[in-house]
Amino acid sequence: MRNIFKVLNQLFVLTIFATLLTSCKATIQKDVTSFKPMPQRHHSCIAAFYNFENFYDTINNPIIDDEEFLPSGAKHYSSAIYQKKVSNLASVVQKIGTEINNDGPAILGAVEIENDTVLNDLIKHPLIKNRGYLFVHENSKDKRGIDVALLYQPKYFKPILHRSLEVVLAQRNKEPVFTRDILYVKGVLLGDTVHVYVNHWPSRRGGQKRSTESRSKAAKVCRSHINTILAENPSAKIMVMGDLNDNPSDYSVSHALQSSGGLKMIKKSDLYNPWVEILAKGSGTLANRDAWGIFDQILVSQSWIPPRHTGRLFLGSSHVYKAFFMIEQQGRYKGYPLRTWDGNQFRDGFSDHFPTFLVLLEKIEEKMQ
Repeated sequence: MRNIFKVLNQLFVLTIFATLLTSCKATIQKDVTSFKPMPQRHHSCIAAFYNFENFYDTINNPIIDDEEFLPSGAKHYSSAIYQKKVSNLASVVQKIGTEINNDGPAILGAVEIENDTVLNDLIKHPLIKNRGYLFVHENSKDKRGIDVALLYQPKYFKPILHRSLEVVLAQRNKEPVFTRDILYVKGVLLGDTVHVYVNHWPSRRGGQKRSTESRSKAAKVCRSHINTILAENPSAKIMVMGDLNDNPSDYSVSHALQSSGGLKMIKKSDLYNPWVEILAKGSGTLANRDAWGIFDQILVSQSWIPPRHTGRLFLGSSHVYKAFFMIEQQGRYKGYPLRTWDGNQFRDGFSDHFPTFLVLLEKIEEKMQ
C-alpha cells in the first residue's frame, strides 16, 4: 500500500511539473516573432539591446549633470549601491538568449551609460568575465552625460570602423542643443559584413506629440546614413537597435526611419520591424499606466530575411527577454520591469526596461558522405 501511495505521489509531482513547464512555454511564446523553421540544421548567435537605466559611476564629472548620482546627491549613490548595480546588470547580460546559445549576446547595444569606466567594470564582473567582452564607445554631447555603446564578443564580432552621428535638436541662444549621438559600427559578424546603429532617441518629456519632432530628427539622421550605405551596396546587412522612445507604428519609427512590420507590403529599402507583431499581442519592454509599449527595438534590412537573405546569417526569431527575477512580483506595478530606482529610493532592481534580442541563424554545411 505504501508503494502505491509513493507511485501516486510521484505521478502527481510529475503532472504539476509538466503543467508548469507548458505554462511557462506558452508565456514565452507571446513575446516571440519567428519565421517558419527550415529543415536544415543551424548555428546561432544572439544580437541584443538593453537600456541600463542610469548606469553612472560615483565620481563627479563637472562637465555633465550627474549630481544626483553622487554620494552627496539626492540618491545617496554610494559605492555599495554602484557595485550592486554593476552586479545586477551583469546577472541579466549573463542570461539573455542563453536558452538558445550558451554564450549569450554576441553583440549587445547598451544605452544610459555615463562613460567607459562603468562599461569596464561591467565586462570584468565575474558573471560575464569569461566571455571576454570588449566594447565600442564614444562620449556624446548629451547634457546628462549619458552615452550609447556596443559590447561584443571577439570570437563572434570584429569591428572594422565606427563613428558617432551627431543629432542636433534645436538652437538656443545661437547654441546647438544636442541629444545622444547615434553610434555607427561596421564589422564582421561570423563572416558577414554588418552595419550596426545603436540609438537612444529623445524622451517623451513634455508629451508625446510635442516631442515627436525631436525623435523624428534622430530617426532622419540614422536613415540618412543608412541611405549612404545602401547606395553603395543595396544588399548591405543593416541592423538598427535602440531605445527609440516610440512604438513600432509611431511616426518616427515607421515613417522617418522608414520601417514596416509587414513583409508582403514592405518597400524595397524599408527596414523590417518584427516588434509590430509582438506589440500587437500585448507584450512590451516597458509599461506606463498599465499600457505596454516596445521602445526597445532591433530592426534589420531585408537582406537578413529568409529565404532571400544575403551572406551566411539570417533572422530566425525576435524576443523580449523578461526572466522571473527581473519582474515586479507584487504591488501596484506587478508585472512591470523591476527598476533600479523609485524616485530617489534604491529598489535593488535591474532596469525600467526589459531587453530585446534577435536569434540570428547560420546554416551548417552538411559534410559529403
